[in-house]
Amino acid sequence: MKDWKNVWILAEVNHGRLSPTAYELLNAGRKLADDLGEKLCAVLLGSGVKTWTQDLFEHGADVVYVCDAAPLAQYVDDVYAKTLAAMIAQYKPNKFLLPATNLGRSLSAKTAIFAGTGLTADATEVVIHKEDGQLHATRPTFGGNLMATITCARTRPEMCSLRPMAYAKAARVSGRTGEVVEFPFDAAKYTSLAQFIRFIKSQGEGLDLSEAEVIVAGGRGLGKPEGFALLEKLAQRLGGAVGASRAPVDSGWIEYRRQIGLTGRTVKPKLYIACGISGQIQHMAGCSGADVLVAINKDPQAPIMKMAHYALEGDLYEVIPAMLEQLG
Repeated sequence: MKDWKNVWILAEVNHGRLSPTAYELLNAGRKLADDLGEKLCAVLLGSGVKTWTQDLFEHGADVVYVCDAAPLAQYVDDVYAKTLAAMIAQYKPNKFLLPATNLGRSLSAKTAIFAGTGLTADATEVVIHKEDGQLHATRPTFGGNLMATITCARTRPEMCSLRPMAYAKAARVSGRTGEVVEFPFDAAKYTSLAQFIRFIKSQGEGLDLSEAEVIVAGGRGLGKPEGFALLEKLAQRLGGAVGASRAPVDSGWIEYRRQIGLTGRTVKPKLYIACGISGQIQHMAGCSGADVLVAINKDPQAPIMKMAHYALEGDLYEVIPAMLEQLG
């Protein structure tokens, strides 16, 4: 175990764009590395990804491992995972954080298998246990009713996929530099039975929750799936996105990708408007980072009415049309 050192984070690059999760992982990883007295390292995989090295240094990385090759231009699970596993075998990182994005969830699982180690998926918090230096990763379990802390005692690296927006982004220090380590890509070794054909972007899905500065979310209090059409009107008027608590998702009123909470997404918008949401702890864990929380509910005793910055007691089917009228 003593040969395994340093904290790694995966800086996800997807369709030529560095994911904001890289900065969040650098923030989480910095604390881990400092507690261990080790270096914080970022990993870049793809084609043309070297351009992001300086950005990663300025956000806290001490070392950036780069595997930059044309065959990595498009994401293919096995190819990326086998490449990462080879990097792990050569450089022996102690801890490895990946984003719990669509890409990161798939990649982290396959990489852990190829590397012969364990993985805690979709964690919301990571800390170093002072007595033994192990990674303690906390994640929701039993439908979000309990929080479990998971360790990986016998293998390295200790891997964890961390939920987006669970941590704030690392601060930028202009001019900060570090070490670049280039890893050669071997097309003969890192193969896959799958083949990338083309990328088709989903249409008509609206603004992604992770990018939205305004979110209008609905709960069981909507009473019917058609209620989300009204929420969509308000969200569009405010330039935001539509979210939901678990109950409407379980009822089939709206798709799972819109679910906010312990068993859904974590969001940090500037404005969060909760419509017909009671405010159970599982939901509030996903939206507590909002700068301003507005609650619309007929029940003045609902928990969310006490937690909100602004609480509007009333029927959302009367309040929202009035808001739309005022917005013009």
